[in-house]
Amino acid sequence: MNFDLTEDRRMLADTLTRYLSDNYAIKARNEIAYAAPFHDPAGWRRMAELGIVGGLVPEEAGGLGGAGFDIVVVFEVLGRHLCPEPFLGALLASRLLSAAGEDQSALIDGSCRYAVGLDEIDAPYGLEGMRAGAWRDGDGYRVSGRKCAAYGANDADVLLVAALLEGKPALFRVENAATRVVGYGMIDGGGAAEILLDESPATLLIADAGEAVDGAVQAGQLALCAEAVGAMGAAYDLLLDYLGTRRQFGTTIGSFQAIQHRTVDLLTEIEQARSITIAAAAELDGPRGALTVAMAKNLIGRAARLVAEETIQLQGGIAMTWEYAAAHYAKRLVMLDHQLGDTDHCLGVVMDTYAA
Repeated sequence: MNFDLTEDRRMLADTLTRYLSDNYAIKARNEIAYAAPFHDPAGWRRMAELGIVGGLVPEEAGGLGGAGFDIVVVFEVLGRHLCPEPFLGALLASRLLSAAGEDQSALIDGSCRYAVGLDEIDAPYGLEGMRAGAWRDGDGYRVSGRKCAAYGANDADVLLVAALLEGKPALFRVENAATRVVGYGMIDGGGAAEILLDESPATLLIADAGEAVDGAVQAGQLALCAEAVGAMGAAYDLLLDYLGTRRQFGTTIGSFQAIQHRTVDLLTEIEQARSITIAAAAELDGPRGALTVAMAKNLIGRAARLVAEETIQLQGGIAMTWEYAAAHYAKRLVMLDHQLGDTDHCLGVVMDTYAA
């Protein structure tokens, strides 16, 4: 099997890498990621102009790809640079808008920022247990309920939210100004919000949205896997640089055999994570997509935590400082596991699939 990137994907990755290298070095990134609106709106528009958002959108909707490997290419680069821009929300929105047959030109050119509200306090992963409800009101609809930790919703123009309509999960479009959005910064950088829907006016996009939401979540899980691979790779490179320069007992600590064994173990975990991400990208829209993506996120969630812990321990006190990038990679790697289904949730998906 040929694992080389196509020319278009290589150009997309190179373009994004150059832009982030020039504009999102760790100091600049932290200034952006931890101060409201927890991303750079001008940077977002610039990346949209460069075609990065379009790389997540299917060609039939006016984008440049939107397939599994397009997602992996973009999010691996985002992970290497700890980019706090709301690409995950854009990806989820694109998948849902595609399922609804909606125009995506404003998403592609960056003129409209979308966020997706799915999770609730009693339904943290998926639609099971969802309580938000919707009903017809004249020619339109109203939605009430609360959506939790909606990434990017703190600075979005349009919200796509799931709610029960006549007992079935449906998808609605809600203007940000038509509801109450309580934004906040995340511990690992970037923004999110609680969406408080109180008879908010809404437009119905999909009446029976279960399959569309599941497909969007699977694409989002793949994106998080790729982001973790990128972040683990960058954290590992930072560790090797430290081990090659830090000296103790007259030699670099990277020459100690015990430390070499631990770094090799980390490299093995990272390469395993990369391989299963490639497998998940290949299967994303196929019959085994849900299973393979769940397997990938379970494995990567465990690997990412190990990389976070080991890189902090092996670099010592400097790895706990704000100015040094290792701590920020560690925080992001730990938090990645909790988005769109943690290791336990994904393991349950795998077990349920094989038990069926």
